[in-house]
Amino acid sequence: MIHLAIAILWLAIGVIILGGVIYLALKAVKLYWPAFDPRIEQVVWLVFGILILIYVLSVLSGAAPVPSLGLR
Repeated sequence: MIHLAIAILWLAIGVIILGGVIYLALKAVKLYWPAFDPRIEQVVWLVFGILILIYVLSVLSGAAPVPSLGLR
């Protein structure tokens, strides 16, 4: 049970950090490329969401890799 909780916490940290990086990258692209198609941004967020869904399902099935940081 603790393994599941740790995996969910790593998921939350990863989503926050990776989501922020994607957000900043899209802001930078829009700043320097005014003719940026909004559909491209939607596709990027869709792929991000699909990757999150895959990881959540693998966490629930018990097959998700969880960093241990040497704390065993």
